[in-house]
Amino acid sequence: MGSEGGQPEGAENKHPFYRFVLLMAGIIAASLGFAGIFVPLLPTTPFLLLASWCFVRSSRKANQWLFNNRFLGPYIENYKSGHGITLRNKIYSLAFLWVTIITSLLFSSGLFPSFIWYFRFGLFTLGTIVTIHILRFNTLDEK
Repeated sequence: MGSEGGQPEGAENKHPFYRFVLLMAGIIAASLGFAGIFVPLLPTTPFLLLASWCFVRSSRKANQWLFNNRFLGPYIENYKSGHGITLRNKIYSLAFLWVTIITSLLFSSGLFPSFIWYFRFGLFTLGTIVTIHILRFNTLDEK
């Protein structure tokens, strides 16, 4: 099923432009994930998971680099293996999630005036589901 570095076989997209866009998105996400190690309220693991998703579809070499990176690889490995994430990452991820959702709720009233109730309910429901998902992870000790 999977090959080295968590790469599913045949997952790379063949269209060059699509691969380029995904590669650039993966590089940006990996950079934000790396910055999240040092910058408060910038989550690390979600950005690294996004980077891995982009790399799986664009560049096997980039995905292997991400998994084998001594700074970034352990975040993804701990998540994928079910070991969990650190308390710091849980707090930052949830804070980032809810700040984004609340901001969207406050500034979205002009976007969908006739569907605003459904839109807000959907955002709140999605945020609640993601929160439960994150809280269910095991909590790792900071090392």
